Amino acid sequence: MSSLEENTLARLNSKVSRSRDFNTRFQRFWNSPAALSLMYLPVLVLFAVFIVYPFTQGVKLSTTNWDGFSPTFTWANLQQYQRMFNDRIVGQVVINTFFYGGISTLLQNVFGLAYALFLDQQLRGKSLIRAIVYLPVIISPLIMGYIFYFMFQYDGGAVNDIFAVLGLPPVDWLATGARSVPLITLVNSYQYMGVAMVIYLAGLQTIPREYYEAASIDGARAWPKFALITLPLLSPAITVNIVINLIGGLKLFDVIEAMTKGGPGYSSQSLSTMMYTLYFDRQDAGYAAAIGILMFVIITIVGIGALLILRRREVDQ
Repeated sequence: MSSLEENTLARLNSKVSRSRDFNTRFQRFWNSPAALSLMYLPVLVLFAVFIVYPFTQGVKLSTTNWDGFSPTFTWANLQQYQRMFNDRIVGQVVINTFFYGGISTLLQNVFGLAYALFLDQQLRGKSLIRAIVYLPVIISPLIMGYIFYFMFQYDGGAVNDIFAVLGLPPVDWLATGARSVPLITLVNSYQYMGVAMVIYLAGLQTIPREYYEAASIDGARAWPKFALITLPLLSPAITVNIVINLIGGLKLFDVIEAMTKGGPGYSSQSLSTMMYTLYFDRQDAGYAAAIGILMFVIITIVGIGALLILRRREVDQ
């Protein structure tokens, strides 16, 4: 073999050896925890771009007097937060926000569980009933709000037209916060109780039937079965529903905007609609950002707190 052939063969062997070494190192890396950590990188980038950056910008704006349109602004330090804590309207709006979140959560879970228990039985046409109950979920919340606005408006509303036929005086349902806030809460609860129903149905189908059969042999009736078997074993579904409903109710916007636009005055505003009003109607972007930070803090504390408390009460099957 000539020296040229020996050199060529040596180079080829060297390339093959390097390739094998690279493949071996790559395989080791691919099977290591570090490679698994890289899988989180796209999610972390999206989280940073769409969550962390907007939040930091919101915190920055909350320390300014920006009007939302001007290319310049002045720093206000913590004046917007001081203004917020001294504003009586904010206190009323926070109460409304907790009412929307708390009562909506209660109604959605009670009626969602009732529908799930009803549809978990052997019934004819239960698929149709389930579809009808879930149907409002696929409608835009803004459209749902307008539908009920036309039902409850004072002049020409469907409810007042029925009252007129019955000889009853018309009622201005949306004239005060005392009426409009509960109505908005009912509309929101009606629209999303189908989500709670589906989650509870999924939870009910995971409960072994042997538990109910054993309870029946021991002479247990319907209520003890529900209280001692169904409810404890549904605790994971209850946790999911309550947390989702709380977060959705606390950030309620579309239905309020469609039915009352937060009025009259601020009587039916939530924190999200107040933030919208301050930014777009009053050109008070700095104050709106401070309200947004307050809403973020409230939802975070309530959501995480509810999750931690309910997780402790969950029962393993």
